[in-house]
Amino acid sequence: MRNKTGLVVVLVGPSGVGKGTVFRRVVDALDDPFVSVSVTTRPPRQKEQNGVHYVFVSAETFDQAAAQGEYLEWATYATYGYATPRKPIEDALQHGQVALLEIDVQGALQVQQAMPDAVTIFLIPPSFAELERRLRDRGTETDVQITARLARATEELATQHNFAHVVVNDDLDACVAQVLQLINQYDT
Repeated sequence: MRNKTGLVVVLVGPSGVGKGTVFRRVVDALDDPFVSVSVTTRPPRQKEQNGVHYVFVSAETFDQAAAQGEYLEWATYATYGYATPRKPIEDALQHGQVALLEIDVQGALQVQQAMPDAVTIFLIPPSFAELERRLRDRGTETDVQITARLARATEELATQHNFAHVVVNDDLDACVAQVLQLINQYDT
């Protein structure tokens, strides 16, 4: 039986930790989850579709929506704006759904303030060297961008104690199983 008010689950961690992969596997394993689609000002990467992976908007549009309180959380990361639209999350909760958010540390802390009952799960890499390898293997950023992401990752990893749960993403199947177990623990 689904919780009457739904459940917000925030999956967070540094860039390159595997949030996207874990997130997709968790979505596939859950029954009727609501998947939040973030808004961003960054350009689409190859194969990303507007409205599916992100909603891509201009910086002006982004700033206007933020000023009007339309975001549950928002942040600037690597010079681009990222946000979670508020209304779809509130609607999902009213329908008793598990609402899944894949966001950065700054945004997750904002969600915790706005929704103290949100379940926060911080993914960490097995090592910093492995995190760097994953970022480089993606082949989507320059060396300068990777260096910036690694510096940010160092800061973000230092905040893991602020989140309810910390899960090591070393073995993908084990990581996904642990995240699902945590969700099931709260979604009663």
